[in-house]
Amino acid sequence: MKNTIAERVADFLKRYPPFQFLAADSLLQIAAQVQVLYFEKDKAIFKEKDTNHSMFYVVKDGAVRVFRTVDNQPKIADICDEGDIFGLRPLITKEDYELSASANEESIIYGIPIDLFLPIALAHKEVSNFLIASFASNVSDPYSLEESGKLFTEYSVERNSEIFDLQKARYSKNILTCSPDTTIKVAAKKMSHRDVGSIVVTHEEKPVGIITNRDLRDRIATGDFDISDSVDKIMSKPVKCFQKDPTVAQAQLIMLKNEVNHLCITEDGTPDTKLLGLITEHDIVVSFANNPVVLLKEVKLAKRTKRLRDVRLKVSRLLKKYLDQNLPVSQILNILNEINYAIAVRALELSLLKMETPPPCKFAWLALGSQGRKEQLLFTDQDNAIVFDNVPEEEYEATQAYFIKLARITTRAMHKVGYAYCPADMMASNHRWCQSLSEWKKQYHIWITDPSPETQLLSAIFFDYSYVFGDTQLVTKLSDSILDTLDANPMFYRVMAKDAIRSPSPLGFFRQFLVEEGGDHKDFFDIKARALMPLIDAARVLSLNHKLRNINNTAGRFERLAELEQNNKEIYENCSYAFKALLKFRTKQGILHDDSGRFIELATLSKAEKLKLKRCFKSIHDIQELLTLRYNLK
Repeated sequence: MKNTIAERVADFLKRYPPFQFLAADSLLQIAAQVQVLYFEKDKAIFKEKDTNHSMFYVVKDGAVRVFRTVDNQPKIADICDEGDIFGLRPLITKEDYELSASANEESIIYGIPIDLFLPIALAHKEVSNFLIASFASNVSDPYSLEESGKLFTEYSVERNSEIFDLQKARYSKNILTCSPDTTIKVAAKKMSHRDVGSIVVTHEEKPVGIITNRDLRDRIATGDFDISDSVDKIMSKPVKCFQKDPTVAQAQLIMLKNEVNHLCITEDGTPDTKLLGLITEHDIVVSFANNPVVLLKEVKLAKRTKRLRDVRLKVSRLLKKYLDQNLPVSQILNILNEINYAIAVRALELSLLKMETPPPCKFAWLALGSQGRKEQLLFTDQDNAIVFDNVPEEEYEATQAYFIKLARITTRAMHKVGYAYCPADMMASNHRWCQSLSEWKKQYHIWITDPSPETQLLSAIFFDYSYVFGDTQLVTKLSDSILDTLDANPMFYRVMAKDAIRSPSPLGFFRQFLVEEGGDHKDFFDIKARALMPLIDAARVLSLNHKLRNINNTAGRFERLAELEQNNKEIYENCSYAFKALLKFRTKQGILHDDSGRFIELATLSKAEKLKLKRCFKSIHDIQELLTLRYNLK
């Protein structure tokens, strides 16, 4: 007699990894022993430090939030949707839970018995690899990954470093520090006493410089300075910083990109906040090959644009592999954007070599739009700008001409790499977007004080910028000017908020998708305009209103807003999750159809995929309602 319930469970599981790798009889054997569990919204599934359950879980319907408690507050690590697996620690390490999980909404969960599943997993390499990848992407202690190598004996850590480079990097919290007026002799004695190769120079607990054994060798042993001099005479500055909990790959990439051997960990990833820890090159596990680092080395060694294009194509393959492994979008963005930025920097360096003379003054190259927000995963068009230092009026035209020529060479190189020219010509090769600092300040002042539909479109793009190459102080001065102008013109926030709610709900009255009514994409769903942009626009106006610096990423903006506004914490966290889910969906569609992923043919989607999309739309409604009330837009 057939077990129809088991068959239904098997039909569901076979649509998702790792169960899709199993033979029908093995899957049916598992499905017959699955526990079907119901949880009301906010009901706990397991808690931190709970004794491990004899099963791991798959979301059948609804959604589950996975979080850890920090300072008595929940910090979301992930939100699992239909088909996602969670609670893998008992399977991988046989340890108790280090995270908590609860129903984010009314949910039905499948519990998979570990004793039954484990022998089947060991017999299928694809299943083992997927589970290791899923666990490695969220594990907090990199050393617990050693257990996974013992459990899944067919799985080789060395051969699969693309997964393990996403583990968290360990860093020292017991940092040796000194003040800027400390003598070199005292600092050296401290280093000798602690038997360490560096000492961080701090002022009011913020890192301002670092001294290493190399500094003592190159600047003291040579006689250039005396040991009675203060450490600020020989320290390396500014220090390179990153926020807490970087992955091994992130730490390696930043060190390699900036040619440093030490990375300071601070509260917000900048030297403007308290020092929390220090990562040294010695701390980074480099005993296995690391594909992102290898790619970054290729970029730095590239002598021709063709070599950069080869790297960019490899990055695309790496992206697909990470998506197939179901790794978190935030991790993928962090790693791939480091490589994409390195490509842009190298393209500029090669372009400067083609110029007949050095730059006539200081300048900075800015990335705009999705690249400025560090949300660019697929090949898209270029959006960039140049800001150069103020020069005498009689030198302005010649100075601008120099940088426009540089921009044309650079944008041509980026085009060859695979980044199309911007159709609207929003590139540094356009004289409108290649200006002095004072001219840029005037431009932003006009956009803020006298907004119009055209300027509103431009300002939406140009408010999402990030530094790529050149002089950082020019970018800081520009940001200061923009925030000062906004302070004097708070009504501009209302204009931006109104623009952020202009796109209606992606669903019609009968909860059907709103699709394009004409043109080349008739009956297609525009995921960029109808789903991603409302979240991007909302995050922008709210982060500007809070004067957030150094956070351009949409998901990161919402996460920071959740910390600042506890009463709206749930809305912001859901928006962060929804944005990452939508971006991942668009990226997968783009890879599948070899395009930008913007327009989606709904007929090609499964019912489960459509449900996942619709769940994200509630966050759009909630944030637009918040903007409407806050800025009195009714």
